[in-house]
Amino acid sequence: MPHEDRYGLPLSTASDAAASAYREGVDLMLAGWTGTAEALERAIATDPDFALAHIARGRVHAFYQQGDLARQKAAAARELVARRGTERERSHVETLALAIEGRLPEAIAAMLQHVESWPRDAVVLSLPLGAFGLFAFSGMADHDRARHELCERVAQHYGEDWWFLTLYGWAMTENGDVARGRPVTERGFNLRRANAHAAHAVLHAMFEDGSIEEADRLVDDWIPSYDRAGILHGHIRWHQALGALEHGDAARALKIYADVLQPSATQAPPLNIITDGASLLWRLSTYGHAVPKALWVEADATAQKLFPKSGLPFADVHMALFAAATQNQESLVARLAVIEQRLADGKLAAGPVVPAICRALAAFADENHEACVRLLAPVLSEVVRIGGSHAQRELIEDTFIVALMRSGELSRARTLLDARLHRRPSFRDTRWQATMG
Repeated sequence: MPHEDRYGLPLSTASDAAASAYREGVDLMLAGWTGTAEALERAIATDPDFALAHIARGRVHAFYQQGDLARQKAAAARELVARRGTERERSHVETLALAIEGRLPEAIAAMLQHVESWPRDAVVLSLPLGAFGLFAFSGMADHDRARHELCERVAQHYGEDWWFLTLYGWAMTENGDVARGRPVTERGFNLRRANAHAAHAVLHAMFEDGSIEEADRLVDDWIPSYDRAGILHGHIRWHQALGALEHGDAARALKIYADVLQPSATQAPPLNIITDGASLLWRLSTYGHAVPKALWVEADATAQKLFPKSGLPFADVHMALFAAATQNQESLVARLAVIEQRLADGKLAAGPVVPAICRALAAFADENHEACVRLLAPVLSEVVRIGGSHAQRELIEDTFIVALMRSGELSRARTLLDARLHRRPSFRDTRWQATMG
């Protein structure tokens, strides 16, 4: 009998052990769990000609910004699948290879075509989903809606699958339907608790509906089961730090930073290292709490090594946080020059919002709050184009609110805070007290 993946799709390997290791590796990858790379390496070692194991391993390399290794695996998978692979496997490999190579428009087109033919290919379907997926980083202003609609189209093919429910509920939550999204994600979480993506998606729902204390308890209860090397370990604790800030507890937020987010402590992928660290330190200082300069300097040094050049708008915005906080004008000017050139050449899908945010952050750090307001006001509705989640992008709105306060425009600031209170009934103003002072 031919081997199949967990979703009933045939696998071109004659090895029981390779098929079993591949299924295990894919499940661990879809759950954001440790052991993913090791399981996929076992599949490759058992059957070196198993193309899907190679491309899956390449995707894990890509998570950690190991570009050369990821592209090598993609090239090997293309060669192997051409010799021994079904039509579905060839399309699967090509779609993941395009994503690994950063060819986003082509990868999105290939993914959509693939999912039409093989909707139960979860690895391919995972590509556009999540805060760092193909849709989020496409520059689209409606990527939250696009994820939700895609999940709606294929939901009939997955039923009560633990992985799909996790991402389906997440898509609802990010698209504004938290009341529906949270219980769907929680169903998936309860089917497989060893699922970091599910814990993460539930935390996002709790953030959106204001269940801050409940989110804190969830992390305390669940995180001991998740290895510190897990791809989302630090980010899940980052969510807990946001909850602490919502209650004005800067000391706890800084303790979490030192424990799992500081460069010397974290085991996260590069993008999470710079975004989680920069955004938490920026929030702390923006809300009026003291941040030791040494923390910024250390984090900035790491960030410059990880992202020395402009490329991904979401990373560029967070690199602008470092440049602004450390008053590194040279770094910001150099990065902005590249961003502006890409915009002029029509190669910046996210558009003018990217340089506008970078300049606004620099103005805020220079205490030119009127300029920050002037730069951000026209593009606030376009911030979604940089990607990431709503919780991550809220940093930009927070900066705008504080800039309004410090410019004396308290009524405009209060209007935005009232809108947030309407969305999150348990939202507290404690984080703003120092600023409102």
